[in-house]
Amino acid sequence: QVQLVESGGGLVQAGGSLSLSCAASGRTFSSTTMSWFRQAPGKERGFVAGISWSGGSTYYADSVKGRFTISRDNAKNTVYLQLNSLKPEDTAVYYCAARRGASVYTRGGQYDYWGQGTQVTVSS
Repeated sequence: QVQLVESGGGLVQAGGSLSLSCAASGRTFSSTTMSWFRQAPGKERGFVAGISWSGGSTYYADSVKGRFTISRDNAKNTVYLQLNSLKPEDTAVYYCAARRGASVYTRGGQYDYWGQGTQVTVSS
């Protein structure tokens, strides 16, 4: 079992930055692939970024490439998402997700565990 708790969301002006964290419990964190998804009002949940268990491979949605950075610290059982150059269209609830296995998937159905989400609001 892995339990995930996100933090770090908030309100920021366009062009600003936020840092999200996802703390995981469970001894198998280092063998899980971690990703961030987001869901805006009236829209489906979508993939944002993912990172392999070792941290050696990262993947990003085209809409955030070059602006967001995913990283992880297995010693702290934590995955991070740095959000820079934020735009109003980045406004959403951001979810951390974990899956057993070595591959990053962009479909939410491939993930075994989810956090409760943290709200990110970007004002224009």
